[in-house]
Amino acid sequence: MPSSTPRRTVLAAALAAAAGTAAATAVPATAAAPDGAARGHTPAPGLVDNRFWSSYTDWRCGSAAGTKAVAGRRPGLILATPVGRTEYADPHTGRTSAWEYASWTSPAHTPTVPATEVIASWNAHTPPGTWLQVELSGTYSDATATPWYVLGRWASGDGDIRRTSVDDQTDGKSTVWTDTFAIDDTASGLRLLSYRLRLTLYRTPGSGLTPTVWRLGAMASDVPDRFTVPASEPGPAHELTVPRYSQNTHVGQYPEYDNGGEAWCSPTSSQMIVEYWGRRPSAEQLAWVNPDFADPQVCHAARFTYDHQYEGCGNWPFNAAYAATYPDMNAVVTRLRSLTELEYLVRAGIPAITSQSFRKEELTGAGYGTSGHLMTVIGFTEDGDVIANDPASPDNAAVRRIYRRREWENIWLRTKRYNASGRVVSGTGGVCYLYFPDRPSPAQRKALAVLGID
Repeated sequence: MPSSTPRRTVLAAALAAAAGTAAATAVPATAAAPDGAARGHTPAPGLVDNRFWSSYTDWRCGSAAGTKAVAGRRPGLILATPVGRTEYADPHTGRTSAWEYASWTSPAHTPTVPATEVIASWNAHTPPGTWLQVELSGTYSDATATPWYVLGRWASGDGDIRRTSVDDQTDGKSTVWTDTFAIDDTASGLRLLSYRLRLTLYRTPGSGLTPTVWRLGAMASDVPDRFTVPASEPGPAHELTVPRYSQNTHVGQYPEYDNGGEAWCSPTSSQMIVEYWGRRPSAEQLAWVNPDFADPQVCHAARFTYDHQYEGCGNWPFNAAYAATYPDMNAVVTRLRSLTELEYLVRAGIPAITSQSFRKEELTGAGYGTSGHLMTVIGFTEDGDVIANDPASPDNAAVRRIYRRREWENIWLRTKRYNASGRVVSGTGGVCYLYFPDRPSPAQRKALAVLGID
């Protein structure tokens, strides 16, 4: 059984308190993939907006202070000329170190949907002696502005700083809950109308080193409160061959990373998809893992997704950033509007890591309930049921599961639910991680483009 996710529980309680316990309204229609019209679907409202900066033109359009856009097969942003020096007191190591820095600020982006939540993600390489910080600032619908919120301090390794989220960020109108910017009182009508992202690159003074960032962006959304979602019509059966790893075979291993494998649903899922795309850590990278442990790459994923403030491996952008440390990999955190969109991705060859919460009796065959759990959707049966690699399984052989379509669809896409105590708490509303190569196939590129991901 997956352990509960305390930070998600806090967010759930906060959002539930803001929205009250009244019954919610379902969205009026199910979103369609490009082939959905043939199956009688009506496109859903624009509940989700994705904007990512990744091209050479993108990097040249922002406001640079000491950073430089670099062209090539995979355009990126680097630290060219430091504009200052600062000291960072790492709260997780107790060390204070000096760093040179430079920054890049995106143009203001106005999402197609005024947003109640924003989740950023980034793809980067940070060699030893470097790290980066991602921030967000925006304009509310009442014409006031947010402060600059820190959405993550990140490095691919853990020898210089400890990757971390930042707690206690709020202005009384919005709050950052680990990795998610959220409007405090969505019932008030307040929304985020536009935002900018600021990227600050750090390096050891005088070293000449630089991080390289290939992708930076965010998903903004306003998914209406709903306890249930309309049933979608199944598409053709399809299943991808994805490696199977159980988090539970790692129970008790490396408890410094969120108490060991019992809480490793997110990095275990991430590792499955990384290996689906033919990437994995080298023997040298795995040398630190106890050789008696099976599937050492799962331990590796847990260590290098771990958020030292959240004290867990379930930070959504940190998982995406981990996946993108592998050669020519892209990764984003987003929301999907329907199971139809997920089917379309799977048929194109792109599995997805989905986040959901449910009581034991709400998902037949799971055998557990959870306040927050990640699993990997790898296919759909002829009846439209969901084929998932569920890491909350006793061993690798048991990871492949088939879950009833209607049950699974609802627990993933809803934003409100009743927990075991009868209290109203939140659901994730279709959150997922998507990992894909830098040169996707035409079908994969088309499927991603439907979501606004390029």
